[in-house]
Amino acid sequence: MSPYVVVAAVVLVGLLLFVAAMGARALLAPKAPTRAKLTTYESGVDPVGQGWAQTQIRYFVYAFLYVIFAVDAVYLFPWALVIRSTGLGAASLVEIGVFIGILLVGLAHAARRGLLRWF
Repeated sequence: MSPYVVVAAVVLVGLLLFVAAMGARALLAPKAPTRAKLTTYESGVDPVGQGWAQTQIRYFVYAFLYVIFAVDAVYLFPWALVIRSTGLGAASLVEIGVFIGILLVGLAHAARRGLLRWF
């Protein structure tokens, strides 16, 4: 059997399961729309004013820093698990040193720009 046929079959089964789940939800879910249920809310708080609010850019910078250090952990943990295997020796240690060095340069840059001040 061709691999394309297998992929097409898996996609088709996935689509059928999705349609079946949505159909079952439409048939079985209770329907009692009221004015209170149709209003917009954010975390249980009633909306006040207009729907547009200005967001400060520093929150995006904090999120970006978090992603950088989460990716750091994603690369460090597998490296720590395979470091004991033979054949990785000095080359692996140099590579991870360069990786951590680049991260430290980024951290120093963020600290110099004042991005790590919490108050």
